[in-house]
Amino acid sequence: MRVIFMGTPDFSVGTLEAIIEAGHEVVLVVTQPDKPKGRGNEIACSPVKECALAHGIEVFQPVRIKEADNVEYLRKYNPDIIIVVAFGQILPQSILDMAKYGCINVHASLLPKYRGAAPIQWAVINGEEITGVTTMRMDIGVDTGDMIAKREVRLAEDETGGSLFDKLAKVGAQLLVETMEMITDGTAQYIPQDHSVATHTSMITKEFGEIDWSKSAKAIECLIRGLNPWPSAYTFLDTKMLKIWKAAVVKDEDIPENAEEKEPGTVVAVTKESIYVKTGDGVLALLEVQLQGKKRMACDAFLRGYHVEEGVRL
Repeated sequence: MRVIFMGTPDFSVGTLEAIIEAGHEVVLVVTQPDKPKGRGNEIACSPVKECALAHGIEVFQPVRIKEADNVEYLRKYNPDIIIVVAFGQILPQSILDMAKYGCINVHASLLPKYRGAAPIQWAVINGEEITGVTTMRMDIGVDTGDMIAKREVRLAEDETGGSLFDKLAKVGAQLLVETMEMITDGTAQYIPQDHSVATHTSMITKEFGEIDWSKSAKAIECLIRGLNPWPSAYTFLDTKMLKIWKAAVVKDEDIPENAEEKEPGTVVAVTKESIYVKTGDGVLALLEVQLQGKKRMACDAFLRGYHVEEGVRL
């Protein structure tokens, strides 16, 4: 098929590679404009643009895809299908209707659950045991189109937002190629979503990572994993930001006797390897941390260079 591919981040690259490897003709790649990145604010292109250029594919980077001139620019490529994977802009009806087989999206959840932004991170934050990928034919709504295929993925006990991102990107790429085959041979079924059971996820900001110690130890541990590697969960120690990269819920039998009397956020024990913190329900052991201005390190290494006393409030 003649394909216009729309995508921007790392998550999209595997799907673009899979489409090319499957023998489809990618006639154009559409991605977000180059942006300043890093401490030096040097202009950097998206991972999808890098991939497209490596394959000699033309790249289009509109600021607003819905503008009439941009729509007409796409139309001249006469695509059979438009594949959209984390592009980052809402498509107008004129583009949704442009290709023979419409716009097909790879969404990183089992729709209609986790529509919207950051479905990968929210699956970890909410303690899901299973999530997955859905391919769907897009409509004018946000993740509301008819579903074509799904693939489940089980989360590991130590799953992070980053590790799940990598898993779902690989699964999504495979599922999209299979979906294109079903569309080509006429076996694809378009299943309407049950909107009554849909759930929506919100954007995640850096501020979202500040730990509320009144929540349960399990909820905080899930938050830490879900926000790893970005934007990371954090608290404050002696007025300095302390990022928490890894933690574990302390078993009931290992909780210090005086812990229940303490306020949430209080350090109730300090061992050679970890810092025990009281939460709204249970105790959390901090295992990997990063103090403001310092490198990320295991908690035992951190404690060799920084004294933390029992009774300190985070």
